[in-house]
Amino acid sequence: MTHTTDIPRDHARVALPAHLRTALQLAELGLPAMPLRAGKLPFGNCRACTRSACGDRPHMKAGGPCECPAPCHGWGAATTDPDILTSPAWAAAWRQAAAVAYHPGGGALTVVDLDDADAIAWARENLPATKTVATTRGEHWIYLGTMTSHNGVRPGVDIKSALSYARWLGPGTGRTAPLPDAVRALAVKEATLAASASAAVVPAPSGDAVCRHRSPAYLERGIAMGEQRITEAASAVHATVYRTFLAVLSAHGWCGCLTEAHIGRLFTAAQAKGESLRHCEIAWTNARMKLGM
Repeated sequence: MTHTTDIPRDHARVALPAHLRTALQLAELGLPAMPLRAGKLPFGNCRACTRSACGDRPHMKAGGPCECPAPCHGWGAATTDPDILTSPAWAAAWRQAAAVAYHPGGGALTVVDLDDADAIAWARENLPATKTVATTRGEHWIYLGTMTSHNGVRPGVDIKSALSYARWLGPGTGRTAPLPDAVRALAVKEATLAASASAAVVPAPSGDAVCRHRSPAYLERGIAMGEQRITEAASAVHATVYRTFLAVLSAHGWCGCLTEAHIGRLFTAAQAKGESLRHCEIAWTNARMKLGM
């Protein structure tokens, strides 16, 4: 496997969509690639996954690749097989693709995603120099080595490696350094904090919950208010997303009327503000834990 993020320059697949050509180049480097639609979201081309109804979670057996015939389910769809990337099942996705993503863990890489200037300043003081790639709001620091992915390990810092995907933004600059213990330690700290939060979960109420959704308008108004709150957030987006999820679950999550489609709408609003899918999943899980669900 080639452990580098420098794209070869001798590709001549000029008749293919630009994003597909990039994906094929990444595949040659041993980086499993996949298309992304607008909002940095994966495609969902089977009935169970349309409009992210499945939550973009891989449908797999024993940790293998995505079982669906078309690119969906996030990192589980990423592949280095050019026959799959260029197959008819993927053709529509590549025509509509807004970007290309790759599975860092599948290429023996870890991406430290730094969301803002403060996170970058912290990394420069605490992490060894490595290959860096500029992002819309910050930088990706890329290390050689694989670990478990974690979001929110520090303010503005996410770790993307195994079971995750990162948007391809170019080869970057610098030399890829080995994955340092300092990055692995961040994940250990995050896991410890999550365990502490789990111990303080509020117990779920006993007995059958009473449904207050006497009309669809009640639930629809709650979801719409949640979308609006997230969309209008001018700062502290992470915290706003978590508080909104908590409020929605508190009001609408006990009786079973809240569907995957409703959750998908909230996730879409959060991702439009720059949140990653992984952070949305963590925030949703933490809100459920807080309420004892």
